[in-house]
Amino acid sequence: MQFQELAEKIKSYHPSPDLELLEKAYNFAFKAHETQVRASGEPYFLHVFETAMLACELKLDTDSVAAALLHDVIEDCSICEEELLKAFNPEISLIVQGVSKLTNIRFDSKETKQAENFRKMLIAMAQDVRVVLVKLCDRLHNMRTIGHLPDVKRHRIALETQEIYAPIANRLGLYPVKSELEDLCLLHLRPEIYHQIDQSFEQSKPERTKLINKTSETIKNVLAEAGVSGKIYGRSKHYYSIWQKMERQGISFEEIHDLLAFRVIVPTLRACYETLGIVHSAWKPVPGLFKDYIAMPKPNMYQSLHTTVVGLEGQRIEIQMRTPEMHRVAEEGVAAHWRYKEGENSKGFDLKWITDLVDTQAYLNSPDEFIQSVKAELFPDDIFVFTPNGDLIRLPFESCPIDFAFYVHTDIGNTTTGAKVNGQMVQLSHQLSNGDTVEIITNRNQNPRRDWLNFTKSSKAKQKIRSFLKSSERARSLAFGTDLIMKELKIIGQNFKKLEKANKFTQAANAFGFQHQSDLFAEIGYGKIKVKDVLLKIFPHSEVTDKLSIEEDEQVTPLQRIFRKAATSKNSAPVKIAGMDQVLVRYARCCEPLSGDRIIGFITRGRGVSIHRKDCTQIMNCDPQRLIPVQWETDVEEQRKVRITLIASDRTGLLAAVSTAVSNCGVSILYSDTTVQQETRKALINFEIMVNNSEHLNKIRRAIEMVPGVIKVERVISKSSDTNQ
Repeated sequence: MQFQELAEKIKSYHPSPDLELLEKAYNFAFKAHETQVRASGEPYFLHVFETAMLACELKLDTDSVAAALLHDVIEDCSICEEELLKAFNPEISLIVQGVSKLTNIRFDSKETKQAENFRKMLIAMAQDVRVVLVKLCDRLHNMRTIGHLPDVKRHRIALETQEIYAPIANRLGLYPVKSELEDLCLLHLRPEIYHQIDQSFEQSKPERTKLINKTSETIKNVLAEAGVSGKIYGRSKHYYSIWQKMERQGISFEEIHDLLAFRVIVPTLRACYETLGIVHSAWKPVPGLFKDYIAMPKPNMYQSLHTTVVGLEGQRIEIQMRTPEMHRVAEEGVAAHWRYKEGENSKGFDLKWITDLVDTQAYLNSPDEFIQSVKAELFPDDIFVFTPNGDLIRLPFESCPIDFAFYVHTDIGNTTTGAKVNGQMVQLSHQLSNGDTVEIITNRNQNPRRDWLNFTKSSKAKQKIRSFLKSSERARSLAFGTDLIMKELKIIGQNFKKLEKANKFTQAANAFGFQHQSDLFAEIGYGKIKVKDVLLKIFPHSEVTDKLSIEEDEQVTPLQRIFRKAATSKNSAPVKIAGMDQVLVRYARCCEPLSGDRIIGFITRGRGVSIHRKDCTQIMNCDPQRLIPVQWETDVEEQRKVRITLIASDRTGLLAAVSTAVSNCGVSILYSDTTVQQETRKALINFEIMVNNSEHLNKIRRAIEMVPGVIKVERVISKSSDTNQ
């Protein structure tokens, strides 16, 4: 019965599905998962079946639906890739491999494994977009059934979905998938907010339904009077988008007046613009809220006209105007362009943004840096700017002239000295806006500077800047290391050129695990390998080594000197430094890490090691040679002072309710002050508390958020930097 349901589903949209292949995949997956159950107690096969049904909702081809049935057989069953390839065609096998996790590869850490999983998924997406379409179906069903998992695991999966998978669905134009994923994330990450919005929606449902019907009928009549026929669909906005607006504007649910959105589907492109004029003549448009995605489509091919007007009963309503084909793309994204002809597949899609993302991230070694770059690239906001010749260029939101320069060409970016925007000179950190015309001024003597990383937004610009800085640092270290070894060889009476010609340095490099002698010399320059150890490899058991003059203290690199100045005091934080004792350790003011956060150490100049969170934006832009592994002491408890600020609707007893919520968590408020804005009747409360770790802080925040009237709770972090020393 289940297979018949799946067969009917795919036949409803596919002109000629290969049902024999699909049934083979169904039976293969059923047998592989036959004895497995999920955390809920349900048969595991139910998950892969529902994933395949979701693939049908996206109107994917037979291979994709078959791969959805098989997507977990490599990861969770004793099925190898060769067996899968033998049973099914190469395309199905490749999709399944792209979706599966890298369980057979050893990683240094959980974070590295996560980063590599994303990297593999992106590479697979660039080759065949069906990989991520099946992955999104898998993730959507997992999110629908995540309630049976432990809180910690549920929180981790929901956060990963919110930060990576929902934005990917957005970039691919899968808006129904993206919206449901975001709402489910809100349910599991901020349940108190979700239930607050849900309760408010239920209470106002009758009035809202009445207003939707009345507004839809009014729009239909206004269009009919102007001779335009169209279909009108009204809906309430999604919970997640409502919460985002509450967070962004610091308002409560009751203060949001644009909860409704309408879509007008008209027959032609011309009718879209005619409808826009009719709507604006009937209702007053809200300035600054009109967007033309028809003339300038989004990267995921989305097209529509968006406007916000003051509609019936003074309510702000958003109206989207599009043709039936535009609506199909808006609902189905890249899947709307699927072709079922023999030999044609997803390789015809324009997914250059994925290829660029893979290319610009491939060099990164830090998993945290990679994940942060992926998040930044997946943000949906873009701006459009023009070259002096009138060419249109799409850049990430808040991009600067440096981003523009590197987009045009790497050489232009590397030699940028100034910029003109709309004919006026601006700083290189100037934020570009839609419609700007940008002109770059270059000088061959100019090189990228490290501070550019503080205001560039595109991953391509950041990668090119870091690549240049890294090569420059390596060049200096290579020269320093070569100079050190040449000086020592001169002292012991050995000829550098003769040893080089005899491949002695290459052999020594190989002994240390390097392929070329330049790599070895650069490591000497960094201070990671001693000259004495290298020469002992070249002259083993020789009297020559007895003449070595360099003592350990004499071959100290500048970086080592910096560290030694710091290594004079005991730890001031419960943190272990990799392989080192008696080192001054302090918390970075830019991110103020708490016990339980993932952390990294940064060697400052003479002030010890500053401890940062691994996702700290400051640490992302610092010299990687000055980063060292650190970890929290497992047997040390340390209370830390934390500053909290909250925004709430002012009411009698608010401060007492907040104090009670904090007190119930076993914490006392050390200091507090309250300010009330009379115009908005909003209360701003700042206070200080002592917490044990990050988990303790999150518990307190959740307790405060449950207080009626509280809109937003945030930890206050100093903006000063600890990575410029």
